[in-house]
Amino acid sequence: MKSVLLTGFEPFDGAAVNPSWEAVRLVPGVHAVQLPCVFGEALEHLREAVREHEPSVVVCVGQAGGRHDVTVERVAINLDDARIPDNAGHRPIDEPVVRDGPAAYFSTLPVKACVAAARSAGVPASVSHSAGTFVCNHVFYGLMHLIATERPALRGGFVHVPFAPEQVLGEAKPSMPITMIAEALAAIVSAAVSVAPGDDLRLVGGSLH
Repeated sequence: MKSVLLTGFEPFDGAAVNPSWEAVRLVPGVHAVQLPCVFGEALEHLREAVREHEPSVVVCVGQAGGRHDVTVERVAINLDDARIPDNAGHRPIDEPVVRDGPAAYFSTLPVKACVAAARSAGVPASVSHSAGTFVCNHVFYGLMHLIATERPALRGGFVHVPFAPEQVLGEAKPSMPITMIAEALAAIVSAAVSVAPGDDLRLVGGSLH
């Protein structure tokens, strides 16, 4: 069995929980690591976790409040542009994640196979083409830059998950039970491990906007 590292984030922006971490810690058979929601520091923790666990696959997970389903990210961009401060009060605007790095990286996960696996587990899922410009994208880009420059045998990518129900009590916002998110992540991990590098399902996954 290949070694898999899953990461989730600590709560941020005043929230009491972060569903990414609460779900990641429920997935069996993986190394689960919590990352701080802080630019720079999150990448340091990720690098330490990769060195410690020497995984074959890394799936970083973050919260995307407002999304209805589990979304497997396709593209990481070299841009930090924070709408709100991170947990250390940092708010970078129009700064690169990696100075002189390429504009973007594609995930090396089989994104469409991962989406299909989550759907087969009974969880709504789709491909996303934007991981935003906050700490989630910062970590996603940093992971892909690490793979491109230092660890070419490593496969990695990013998944966004909706709010948990307890975060939206009394509000008309989409949410998903943490146990369901964990089931989706387990299915995504299985697909990431079982699909050969460079292969993916040829399914519709584009968007009109």
